[in-house]
Amino acid sequence: MAVTPDALLDRLAAEPDEAGLFLDFDGVLAPIVGRPEDAKPPPETRAELERLVGKYALVAVVSGRESDDVRARVRVDGVVCVGSHGLELEPQADRWRRVLAAFAADAPWPPSEVEVKGLAVAFNFRGEADEQEAVRRLDAIADSAREEGLVARYGRKVLEVLPPVGSHKGTAVRQMLEQHGLRRGLAAGDDTTDIDSFAALDGLDVALRVAVASAEAPSALLDAADLVVESTDEFLALLRKL
Repeated sequence: MAVTPDALLDRLAAEPDEAGLFLDFDGVLAPIVGRPEDAKPPPETRAELERLVGKYALVAVVSGRESDDVRARVRVDGVVCVGSHGLELEPQADRWRRVLAAFAADAPWPPSEVEVKGLAVAFNFRGEADEQEAVRRLDAIADSAREEGLVARYGRKVLEVLPPVGSHKGTAVRQMLEQHGLRRGLAAGDDTTDIDSFAALDGLDVALRVAVASAEAPSALLDAADLVVESTDEFLALLRKL
């Protein structure tokens, strides 16, 4: 008989000193907003993170943002922040930062809608009136990125350009699990890159994968999840059970 999500939550909470929590930021801890620079977790979510840091072996935020940016937004001591989809742990990080910054500077996209996030560049199109035309233009940017040997992929109203390395959210989660000797974990996300975090929990004694659903959430993420919640508010309610 399959173990229910509630039973998995109970098992995580029963032995928190053996468990790690690996959480995305945008769309999980912080609601999606029109301007990415305005995103922040509600005070109630920060209060829960403070409680969980004191209880669990590891509480980590693994985000597409730079770790310093995430840390400044979370503002909870003890939360481990890993940015750039885990690419910050990549040995050639400094080299790829320079390459991506140069690509972003030359790309034909409004500078106000381009986020250079260290080891990732995000071309946002959430505010575009004609999204079909925006995607057509972004497809050309994606083709240019691939011609330069970079990786280009779409997320929630964004095209992301990344270095062609094997590091991702999943490798970061797996590395943290091994460093801390943990055999139990929860991963939560709302977009394609979080599927890698979900896969990193394979083989653990207790693993719970939580997807935060939206109209933009990829079906592959929902299919990979053990539990689907419908909003950041519902995810906050889940945190309160841990």
